[in-house]
Amino acid sequence: MTQTAGDQTCGVIYANGQGRVTIPSSLRRATGVEPGTPLAVYEEDGRVVIETRAHLAERIRRDVAEAWTGEGSAVDELIADRRAESARDDAEEGS
Repeated sequence: MTQTAGDQTCGVIYANGQGRVTIPSSLRRATGVEPGTPLAVYEEDGRVVIETRAHLAERIRRDVAEAWTGEGSAVDELIADRRAESARDDAEEGS
């Protein structure tokens, strides 16, 4: 079952015994997901997030562009951020 709330289409889906889910057709249409569309699936703050790889790439580009101050290298900043995040994860695992 899907519903439209303002400009958002939302619904409830269930995982079957193999963990598979079916995205309702109204959500597929609203997001441009067609058969064969690559999707990225990941966990974020305890939620399962599904988005097209194109949308994910555009969001990352936008986030990097917004964060870049015009000084130094955006790539170097991103690498430093990822290393710091990895070090925090390692420290949490070692606790």
